Amino acid sequence: MRGWGRTGIGALVAAVVALPLGAPSATAGPAPPAPPSATARTQPSAGPPAVDPTAPAGVCAGHEAPPGPPAREETVAVAPLPVPQRPVGGPRLGACGDVLPDGAGPPPAVGAAGWVVADLDSGAVLAAHDPHGRHRPASTLKILTTLVVRDRLDPDTEVVATQEDVQVDGSRAGIGPGGHYSVRQLLAGLLLNSGNDAAMALARTMGGVPTTLRAMQAQAEQLGALDTRPATPSGLDGPGMSSSAYDLALLFRVALRDPLVRETLATPTVPFPGFADHPGFALSNDDPLLHTYPGAFAGKTGFTDAARHTFLGAAERDGRRLVVALVRAEQHPTRTVAQAGALLDYGFALPASASVGGLVESRPVDPTPLPGPVPSPAAATPPPAARPDRPWAVAATAALVLIGGAGTVLLMRRRR
Repeated sequence: MRGWGRTGIGALVAAVVALPLGAPSATAGPAPPAPPSATARTQPSAGPPAVDPTAPAGVCAGHEAPPGPPAREETVAVAPLPVPQRPVGGPRLGACGDVLPDGAGPPPAVGAAGWVVADLDSGAVLAAHDPHGRHRPASTLKILTTLVVRDRLDPDTEVVATQEDVQVDGSRAGIGPGGHYSVRQLLAGLLLNSGNDAAMALARTMGGVPTTLRAMQAQAEQLGALDTRPATPSGLDGPGMSSSAYDLALLFRVALRDPLVRETLATPTVPFPGFADHPGFALSNDDPLLHTYPGAFAGKTGFTDAARHTFLGAAERDGRRLVVALVRAEQHPTRTVAQAGALLDYGFALPASASVGGLVESRPVDPTPLPGPVPSPAAATPPPAARPDRPWAVAATAALVLIGGAGTVLLMRRRR
């Protein structure tokens, strides 16, 4: 230690003090890439993506909330539902445009903003266009209302209609105040005539509109329909209302497993009770697919000024059953039912093995990656100077130890 004099120790101290204590080591690797956005979406493989410039990066237009100004009934602003990190049903179903199986020809010209064609039995999505784009569902939402009714009410339960039930806006089945109806009959009015009055009577029987909406929301989330938020039991526009072609196809597939629902939707007419001095009459099925498309056995229409035309349909051909869902469609250049029929034809022409995703059976597990392992309380966190990811701190500590040792030796020599 003879070479360690005051000058050498001073120089070493100066060098240690000059270390950039707040900077990372020059030998550290590059910073890890930022995690993907929680709202990232797969973009279409061809054509300019319809990306919403006001939404988080990668989100297609309409993937957060329905497009256009709020409907007349939407007087309260409601934040949109969160967009899942990964598209429900498979990564390809997050595309903004057409989603087609490999080798498939172009789909028919359809003016709907979103559509899905899927196998009713396997749940395989055969083809789609902007399947998770969020739109107002109109009366196709009554399929979700039906699922809640079937879970909560006995079909033979008697319901007495009220004036409040009758005064609802929009289409009605024709119930009257004081009239006596079974839940089964009200379901027929709900599904065949798209009766908003029947929806209100059923919601009241289940505990009221707020209770019914909570049950509908819970049912949608449980089934994996994460684009869906009900605002009314009937599908009339309301604050925050949304769904998607994917969700509606999913809900319709579940509903068609119920024999009562399936039989009701396939029935051309059913007798319906009268009330007071009004005689009974026949309810007619307003599903145009049932009367025009060979093999059709179920359908549900919807329309509001804000939602435009929505449609659900199901048909069978050669033992194969398909479901089709359209949102925000128009009746030109061809009627919505003709567009649905063309999509069903396209789906039946695809191989049975074709698939671009699937209709899920339940809510997917949250795909968001968890943070790194949390240390147990017994495992103490090492001090900053001893962490291996801070080599500059290790060097500083070693230098200080060396300075202390040199100073001790020098002091001992002087004492001698």
